[in-house]
Amino acid sequence: MALSNTAYALDSTTIDLSLSLFPWAPFRTTKAAVKMHTLLDLRGNIPSFIHISDGKLHDVNILDQLIAEAGAFYIMDRGYIDFQRLYRLHQAGSFFVTRAKRNMDAQRRYSHPVDRSTGVIFDQTLVLQGYQSSKDYPESFRGIRYRDPETGKRLLFITNNTALPALTICALYKARWQVELFFRWIKQHLRIKSFFGTSENAVKSQIWIAVSVYVLVAIVKKRLDLSRSLHELLQILSLNLFEKTPLDIALSRIPARSESARTANQLILL
Repeated sequence: MALSNTAYALDSTTIDLSLSLFPWAPFRTTKAAVKMHTLLDLRGNIPSFIHISDGKLHDVNILDQLIAEAGAFYIMDRGYIDFQRLYRLHQAGSFFVTRAKRNMDAQRRYSHPVDRSTGVIFDQTLVLQGYQSSKDYPESFRGIRYRDPETGKRLLFITNNTALPALTICALYKARWQVELFFRWIKQHLRIKSFFGTSENAVKSQIWIAVSVYVLVAIVKKRLDLSRSLHELLQILSLNLFEKTPLDIALSRIPARSESARTANQLILL
């Protein structure tokens, strides 16, 4: 999918903690947790914004902390739907792509022609009908119904972008999965489920260190044009921590593993 605009995927992951050891982060009656809210730049799967909060902060509140970039796409799941906040993105010249909630009260104003063989069922111009929602978002927006060929599910995407083909909007939402892979990679390979300290500062510091390692390794991979996975690079670097060896030499010593040896959970970047 070729896209000249910057595209970001916004999501959060919850890191469970023990309430007895981390009483400053209450989440549920018997649990503690922190949330890592991340805006992932899909051009290189590198986080451009991260906010660490307690587990109770609702995802939609993070939209208040973002500085909207004109012309950029913000791809989110329906947990981020707040029409007043989405309208602020629209007014800033940004584009949003998300899934509609089932109870969305909207009326069709116009139907655009579609090729149903592509999976797109309809492409419509919509306007909100609810009293409060129509005040929060007083302009029309676009609704695209799509049938996922893999699952057979019918999904309704909403966006304020009217220029891109309907299928490109669907592909943009599918690219949101990259932020889920980022969370999975961080948790699996950088060990932020076990903490060395129990204070709020210790937990946040360890999460920031893990993210910093991810970004640094990704930069090395890009700069040296390496074909290895990030997990392989981390393993090689961990074995050479106390050696005074140039990075390019250290990373070329061990033969690359075959493509079939990589696990499906490893994220291949850049």
